[in-house]
Amino acid sequence: MNNERQQVTVLPVPFHYGASKPGASGGPEAVLQAGLAEKLRHLNLPHSLFPWKEPAELATDRRSLERMRNWGRVLTMSEAVAEAVQSIMESEALPLTIGGDHSVSIGTIAGVTAHVQQLGVVWIDAHADLNTPQTSHTGNLHGMALAASLGLGDTRFTELLGRSPKLQPKRVVLVGVRELDEGEKKHIYETGVTCFTMHDIDRHGMGRVMEKAIAIASYGSEGVHVSFDIDSVDPGEAPGTGTPVRGGLNYREAHLAMEMLYDCGMVTSADIVEVNPLLDTNGRTARLAVELIGSLLGERIL
Repeated sequence: MNNERQQVTVLPVPFHYGASKPGASGGPEAVLQAGLAEKLRHLNLPHSLFPWKEPAELATDRRSLERMRNWGRVLTMSEAVAEAVQSIMESEALPLTIGGDHSVSIGTIAGVTAHVQQLGVVWIDAHADLNTPQTSHTGNLHGMALAASLGLGDTRFTELLGRSPKLQPKRVVLVGVRELDEGEKKHIYETGVTCFTMHDIDRHGMGRVMEKAIAIASYGSEGVHVSFDIDSVDPGEAPGTGTPVRGGLNYREAHLAMEMLYDCGMVTSADIVEVNPLLDTNGRTARLAVELIGSLLGERIL
């Protein structure tokens, strides 16, 4: 954020068809119920809730393929999210998209890059989400979200809003990765996307990794988008997610990442995804999401 008083517009996207397990569609409501509005008020941030309307055709869209499951529903949702984010950006507010599974980022990034063409991205996730229909073992589109924004995969997603690629690999940084498919490794090497795995964080520390990540994402950029998958955090801290992987970020590492992103003054947009209340323990993961949003938007210990 360039201005501590910038308007924040929260866009809830209750959607789970990009994932294998149901439940992420309840994520936005769980985060709202966990006190997101109260957190924004505590930070004295002007804020509003975008009046999201689920596309009428979403419920009846049955277009699907084995290697691209529920692609019709994901595309319909992505188009609606892109349009909503465009509208938020036009109002000069910061769009904060609350998922939903990580496929919502396809629309978020499309909407942001309609206004911020030289966009850096810090993608904090246990997974790279760099599969394509040719490399995916599941056909789940939440595992193809970043690939689509980089112009990899099915043209219905890569050319959303008519511009492909949306992102340049030299400004895209993965942080916290610890589970990669072979196809994703190949895409990382071929595109030159920067990837900081949990090994890098263990070896060099979260502070150093985030310094590098922010420098790469912000170099020559007009702004930085933060995409935070709650499964980047160790499932001991964040049990309520559909794709947990042991050995993730601890509580303070996750907060430090968000605090440093706020301090860089370049964040123009964000999405927080994959909170699944059906798998949560007493709302613990939803509350963590609210706390992390607070750190991204300027909350400090002192």
